[in-house]
Amino acid sequence: METPFNDRGVSVTRNALSAAGQVFPLRDIVGVQVVTVQKNKVLPLTISLVGVVGAIVGAIWRSPVGMVCGTMLAVVGWLTWATQDITHRLMVRTANGEREALMSTDRDFVERVGAAVNEAKSAGAAPKA
Repeated sequence: METPFNDRGVSVTRNALSAAGQVFPLRDIVGVQVVTVQKNKVLPLTISLVGVVGAIVGAIWRSPVGMVCGTMLAVVGWLTWATQDITHRLMVRTANGEREALMSTDRDFVERVGAAVNEAKSAGAAPKA
């Protein structure tokens, strides 16, 4: 049996897509789509704003604890923003709905998996001589 795609724990054969412990039979797959999920802006901004307000209130009341906790929260908010990654997900559409098959920070890899699934589906749908 030929394996047209096998990389980073993801394999696409002529019968199935196997990724992250999930197996999707190609006959059940209606289509695939790559979805990009951007960084979350609300949580880091909220944490930072609460921290800045806490540091200002601590400075007004001359409270070292308030200034330190506020500054720490502002830094944690910034770190939350800085350490987030933009992720790309391969969504598999079946008759039962849409499910996430794969998530990665490497868009090219996710697109290659999607292309391999489409190629395997078209090769399986081609008439046999």
